[in-house]
Amino acid sequence: QVQLAESGGGLVQAGDSLRLSCALSGRTFVSFSMGWFRQTPGKQREFVAAINWSGGRAFYADSLKGRFTISRGNAKNMVYLQMNSLKPEDTAVYFCAAQTYPDPPVVGDPVRYQYWGQGAQVTVSS
Repeated sequence: QVQLAESGGGLVQAGDSLRLSCALSGRTFVSFSMGWFRQTPGKQREFVAAINWSGGRAFYADSLKGRFTISRGNAKNMVYLQMNSLKPEDTAVYFCAAQTYPDPPVVGDPVRYQYWGQGAQVTVSS
């Protein structure tokens, strides 16, 4: 059984930075690629960023390039999302997800991910 656990969410002011962490446990011998998505009430889950198994390839939503950075720990079971210059429109629940492809052909579609965390609330006040 694979489990994902997000941490690091909270309430910040516009312009602040925040780092989310995601810990993967369970089938750690599988080469998962990882992604971050976010969701606000009444809207579909939105792709934020993804990273392949080795950590050598990162992908971002066009609108977030330059502000958000995804990275992976050396042990591969930790993934991070560094969020800088946060804006009120970044307010959402942020989800960590994993898919069982080390170099996935598709990273932005949530249906490609087999495992999900419970989500971490990020609130950015103006």
